[in-house]
Amino acid sequence: MSTSIEPLERSRREFVPGQPDMWMFVLFETLLFTGYFSVYLVTRTQNEELFLQAQGDLDLRFGVFNTIALLLGSWAIARCVQASRAGACRSALRNVFLAIGCGVVFAATKVTEWVAEIRMGNTFTTNEFFQHYYFLTAIHFIHLLIGFVVLGVVVYQLWSPARRSQQLVETGATYWHTVDFLWVLIFALLYVVR
Repeated sequence: MSTSIEPLERSRREFVPGQPDMWMFVLFETLLFTGYFSVYLVTRTQNEELFLQAQGDLDLRFGVFNTIALLLGSWAIARCVQASRAGACRSALRNVFLAIGCGVVFAATKVTEWVAEIRMGNTFTTNEFFQHYYFLTAIHFIHLLIGFVVLGVVVYQLWSPARRSQQLVETGATYWHTVDFLWVLIFALLYVVR
């Protein structure tokens, strides 16, 4: 009897969640953002004093709060996947709505931060640091908006037993984790690294 369970356990450990196409997208996005980050770091080394001074205008509290919001959203979508695997769709739905709520909090906070920076006179044309700041955070924001659509698909999948697809739930979670991962890197580069 133990021999029949062992292959099943092994196959579960070897399983990669989501669709392979999403993993290719994640790889592509990671490479694309690595290029953006490399340009940022090279430009930073050429204008270190300007970048340090401009970084001082950012409010670290916004960055920390947004990081916590997205990490909480990542935790919620991971719990959604676990609940969905266990067949607990109500719990999965609660968790995906929590992830969406965390994304909304992030979006509102980011817009508030942009408005605060613009009121301080820090616009896209202020200097090279703020060009990178607005570019990276805007590209990430677009990914976040796409993430809302993706999580909407997850909600749609979980809403009715007739159309539940664990693979689509896990694919959506993979995308959401990618959005969170990219934000953590952006946060480190723009707010923390001095």
